[in-house]
Amino acid sequence: MAGPLSHIRVLDLSRVLAGPWAGQNLADLGAEVIKVERPKIGDDSRAFGPPWIKDAEGQDTRESAYYTSANRGKKSITLNISDPQGQAIVRELAERADVLIENYKFGDLARYGLGYEDLAKINPRLIYCSVTGFGQTGPYREHPGYDFMIQGMGGMMSVTGEPDEAPGGGPQRAGVPVADIITGMYASIAICAAIANRAETGKGQHLDLALLDSQIALMSYQNSNYFATGKPPSRIGNLHPNIVPYQPFKTADGSVILACGNDNLFRKFCAVAGCTELAEDARFSSNGKRVENRVEITRLLQAIFSTRKTKDWVEALEAAGVPNGPINNIAQVFEEDQVKARKIKIELDHPVAGKMPLVASPMRFSGTPIEHKLAPPTLGQHTEEVLRALGKGDADIARLRGEGIV
Repeated sequence: MAGPLSHIRVLDLSRVLAGPWAGQNLADLGAEVIKVERPKIGDDSRAFGPPWIKDAEGQDTRESAYYTSANRGKKSITLNISDPQGQAIVRELAERADVLIENYKFGDLARYGLGYEDLAKINPRLIYCSVTGFGQTGPYREHPGYDFMIQGMGGMMSVTGEPDEAPGGGPQRAGVPVADIITGMYASIAICAAIANRAETGKGQHLDLALLDSQIALMSYQNSNYFATGKPPSRIGNLHPNIVPYQPFKTADGSVILACGNDNLFRKFCAVAGCTELAEDARFSSNGKRVENRVEITRLLQAIFSTRKTKDWVEALEAAGVPNGPINNIAQVFEEDQVKARKIKIELDHPVAGKMPLVASPMRFSGTPIEHKLAPPTLGQHTEEVLRALGKGDADIARLRGEGIV
């Protein structure tokens, strides 16, 4: 069977991005993921457009591009879980599931009898992953949390962007919702660890993932820099706080990123750039000295880079084994030879859009290779299939539809 989690069934009650990102990771890994959405409305992100996915004739559909980014590989069913009949179906699905992912506000599902303690009674092996803004404990646990506000609260915006005094300076959020995505990634790791633990103990558990916790963890060495100095790091644009040179430089016709992660690479750069005297200069001979003298070495290197075109620099640096690269837009990303060779762009059959372009999972396995089979589902696309697997007949399904339960 394809995928290392092909034996796992996931019930995904989450919406928008953090929880769905975890569910998509598990689907990529081979799990059967059943996504529960509200009848007629669905996941909130279905309305996050334009842009909308085009149909075979090039016309806009009502499928948002945003939704498709986090829901490949899943089966969609519609279910009104505020109704006791919908709650009963969730319990049936949970009884057969290995993992449940939810991102409701603290305590919401418990009001429906669908909290961890409730479902663990009918399925002690269930791994129940709660994804919230602030977690299941603490004074903010009932507060809603969104990526933008979490990037601000969690420190990301304090180190992203140009300094206040520079043109265009001020705090900036990252260009993608990193708090949501990193929480989804941590949730994926936690779920896989809980699956491994269950294989030894036979017991499931409740996983408590918070956007704020994850965003703070993502700050990595910036946290350590603060702990070491007692001073909060500031915004320095495209510069690196601990490594120099590790930044873009303007060339005669564009820009190139130079990434000298150690002194040997800096010496290699100086040799190919014809400035070996800089590598011998006591002000620049070690990374620590270059960090201390960042302004002067940046000024000197910028003058050197401006003498050649980007293509010339890239070829020369590549030949010398010095890490470098262009600053691509998204279209240019998918034209890179390496991206094409790795088959990162894929196409899957979609019932409305026809062939839908998507990005493949970056996880590669030699023994249990990932197979992408299901495009992001249309709303309720698999409702009847899933209900029939629970033993519901035509009359049952017709009644549920008539009463607005599915």
